[in-house]
Amino acid sequence: MAIYAPGLLLCAAAVAVAMAAGAFLPGVSPLIIAIVLGITLTNVVRLPAAMAPGITFAAKKLLRLGIVFLGLQLVLSDIVSLGAPMLVVIVCIVAGGIFGTLLMGRLLKMRRAQVLLIACGFSICGAAAVAGVEGVTDAEEEDVVTAVALVVIFGTLMIPAIPLAGSLLGMDPELNGMWAGGSIHEIAQVVAAGGIIGGGALGAAVVVKLARILLLAPVVAILSLRQRRCGNARPGEKRPPIVPLFIVGFLAMVLLRSTIDLPDTLVQAGGLAQTALLSAAMFALGCGVKIRNLMGVGVRPFILAAASTVLVSGIALAGIELVQA
Repeated sequence: MAIYAPGLLLCAAAVAVAMAAGAFLPGVSPLIIAIVLGITLTNVVRLPAAMAPGITFAAKKLLRLGIVFLGLQLVLSDIVSLGAPMLVVIVCIVAGGIFGTLLMGRLLKMRRAQVLLIACGFSICGAAAVAGVEGVTDAEEEDVVTAVALVVIFGTLMIPAIPLAGSLLGMDPELNGMWAGGSIHEIAQVVAAGGIIGGGALGAAVVVKLARILLLAPVVAILSLRQRRCGNARPGEKRPPIVPLFIVGFLAMVLLRSTIDLPDTLVQAGGLAQTALLSAAMFALGCGVKIRNLMGVGVRPFILAAASTVLVSGIALAGIELVQA
């Protein structure tokens, strides 16, 4: 364990800074601050080689543990209360967003793994979805950080855009909140937009967003199964599990929260652990990115991200208007 200590201590310090900064910057996720810290640090200072094992551990193992704790934020009864028509709309948002983005990525002649990360990040739950899907694909680390960076840029732009568009369309606060929850990438960004809209928007936005997050489990399971079938594993080489263990843990946490009346302090502690673990993972991923490499990704990922944002928002708006008509 001593070999991991230097890198993990650095990650812990970064998490403390990110969470403290996040407390003073409403709507800015500590995960985003952490990845910016990682990218900044690795491009300003040459990190000692002794830190590499701990940083790698955070990027892989702590990431999956953070997704497990994410399950504690979901209560099935809240999601079911949306009603069957709205749940169908949410499935359409996620499925339509993923398949539509994959199609556009193919037209742009981008790498499939990179497109898949962007598709899932924009359609499900931002950085956490990117990180979860990365574990069951052949994506490169640079693809992961590029996808997360795009989540930051376009999700932030959506914070004022959705409330303004909803106002121009004459939507009531609750309906506008549902649109925000169905469209915006990060849950922290959804909360910020819901606060801007006001009224009953925040509660509606969060519940719709949590329903999207719940779909992370089946999406990762399907991708894992596909990777298992299509992978070119040599005889005796370990194949990926049909359902990754961290997804099993995620679902277990969802069931625990949904069936047992957990104390608020425990739920809050779980949320804190989830944020800290995912922030550590994002910082570690950032430490693997050089600015000169990030600048070399070209304009196509940005074009795809913009198109995916419009697609997901359009599906969400059409579905919500149809259900509420």
